[in-house]
Amino acid sequence: MNARILPYMLILPVTLFLCLFFLYPFVLVSQEAFSTGDGFTLDNFRDVASYWKFPISLQNTLLLAAAVVPIQVALALLMATMVNRMQKGRDMVLYIWTIPLGISDLAAGIIWLAIFEQSGFLNSMMTGLGIVDQPMNLLSYQSPLIVFVAIALAEIWRATAIMLVILVAGIGLIPKEYYEAAEVFGASPWKRFLKVTLPLLRPSLQTALILRVVLAFEVFAVVAALGGTLFPVLMGEIYAYQFDLQDGGAAAALALIVLAISIAFTLVILRALRVPKGATI
Repeated sequence: MNARILPYMLILPVTLFLCLFFLYPFVLVSQEAFSTGDGFTLDNFRDVASYWKFPISLQNTLLLAAAVVPIQVALALLMATMVNRMQKGRDMVLYIWTIPLGISDLAAGIIWLAIFEQSGFLNSMMTGLGIVDQPMNLLSYQSPLIVFVAIALAEIWRATAIMLVILVAGIGLIPKEYYEAAEVFGASPWKRFLKVTLPLLRPSLQTALILRVVLAFEVFAVVAALGGTLFPVLMGEIYAYQFDLQDGGAAAALALIVLAISIAFTLVILRALRVPKGATI
């Protein structure tokens, strides 16, 4: 086979996969969002934006992402640093920390529901310790803060491992000579982390942040399990439009809005953590 054709043949399966399962559905969704029986229109977007739940669901989605993602970045950095410094038991610790990767979003929500529900572990513990006289309904409209905290904790537990795997791989690519040189010049562990690890980890951190932020805007099952309709989010409203209200045009329009928000934040991350030309790590 011609060497000039070989690279294109190698990427052909991936290209076909993306066209079939991404580009084609995207075109269909876009057509449904921008058209009605009368042709091209923006009515679907107007209906979505004017609905009273839209600003609430947008605010909740952004607030959840703003609360969860920074904590996950800090935890993933800490855990990745610890794993890479371990001499023994590294693989076992990494395996245990990445167990949530094998659990679905809904299953994770149900696990945390078993902790926070009225007959759950938290109420049983508080009752046993005498903190409360009887079990409380923690996940109710009367305690929105607890509902938010429960969802945030479930998301942190479930999705931190995604960033951890990426950062562990990134730290593993940093040459040990850099740390040795920094240590020779008297740099403390904190200085080595700030001056060596973070700068050279920028490409991996960029990838992890983009992936996690995009997934944060797609949160749905965990919220549905723990908050239900008490904590509306954008993906939940897409589900409601499509299956409850049977309004596919509005669901498609809201899906494109979520896509636009994800792209905007991706561009911000790419700009803030842009990798210098010539960087190889």
